[in-house]
Amino acid sequence: MITWLNALDPFPDTAQAWSAATDAPGLLAAGGDLSVARLTDAYRHGIFPWFSEGQPILWWTPDPRMVLPVAEFKLTRSLRKTIGKFLRTPGCEIRIDSAFDQVIEACANAPRHGQNGTWIVPDMQAAYKRWHAAGQVHSFETWVNGQLVGGLYGIGLGQMFYGESMFTRQADASKIALAALVCFCRAHGITAIDCQQRTSHLASLGGRTWPRAEFEAHLRGVVDLKGPQVWAYDDSFWSHLDLAA
Repeated sequence: MITWLNALDPFPDTAQAWSAATDAPGLLAAGGDLSVARLTDAYRHGIFPWFSEGQPILWWTPDPRMVLPVAEFKLTRSLRKTIGKFLRTPGCEIRIDSAFDQVIEACANAPRHGQNGTWIVPDMQAAYKRWHAAGQVHSFETWVNGQLVGGLYGIGLGQMFYGESMFTRQADASKIALAALVCFCRAHGITAIDCQQRTSHLASLGGRTWPRAEFEAHLRGVVDLKGPQVWAYDDSFWSHLDLAA
């Protein structure tokens, strides 16, 4: 039976999440709120909200968990060429947090294969915009000639980054933003990016599944460490990828 949360209720133990044998594997609880304090507590423990319009707030902690170890990021030959061209072309740049509202709204409106609608419902957008204003949610943005053509957003807690969603308006623009995120993480000692659910696309870029217990142990070791003090992208970060091969 699912746990229903009132405003001040703590999350149940993640071991109580529904198992893979159920129709909602990883579902832990429902209800509560989307305050910055609640969201921070959730992510610190590997829990995240995911629900559709008309549903209550649903909290999840899947087992296994999709994670991208930044040391294992797969830079394909085609992406290497794309990034190289991007860096050589005037007017192309990576920005962080210059257009967060635009990024999350574009992610909400991005078409998803096999899905109707979006889980980034208006209440979620409002909550993550508040969290961004509090300094813990960030966008990585691909810009070409002053136009936002792709990007992603996620949460930074200590030395952990939790990826949420991405969008693209130009071929490979979201992949360029992801590669920039990987470089930023390598430059700041962040060793893993949470990807939540397994997809073949993320697997092709180096993502793999971790047992929930391993993921939670990793979180306990990094969320209280000193994280990046400045969220800005420097082109020197690209040196963390082998772009010459």
